[in-house]
Amino acid sequence: MAYDENQAQRIRENLSGMHVDFSEKKMFSGICFMVDEKMCCGTHIDKSTGQSLLLCRISEEEANKALEMPHVQPMNFTGKPMKGFIFVDEMGLETQGDLQKWLNLCLEFNPLAKKSKK
Repeated sequence: MAYDENQAQRIRENLSGMHVDFSEKKMFSGICFMVDEKMCCGTHIDKSTGQSLLLCRISEEEANKALEMPHVQPMNFTGKPMKGFIFVDEMGLETQGDLQKWLNLCLEFNPLAKKSKK
């Protein structure tokens, strides 16, 4: 599992600072942060570029808006982008405020997200 431990630690610190109860799960060749037993966000390293990416699970509407922004790309593992999932590259996460903005979007959507089947 390849992921940027520094970025994972930034996510942990932010979620903890917001008093969010979360767990971690290895997934998508990286690490995902689960909130209420649902995938909320994560991080992994893109094999083709070597760049660290933040995975965000947000509403489809917010994802469509985000895809118009720099440093954002669709989550695409299979050749077909997954609706409501985006990647934000390192340049889009330079400041604490940048990361906080994306995590807030993930947390806003989390109560509406469906749990995966076990």
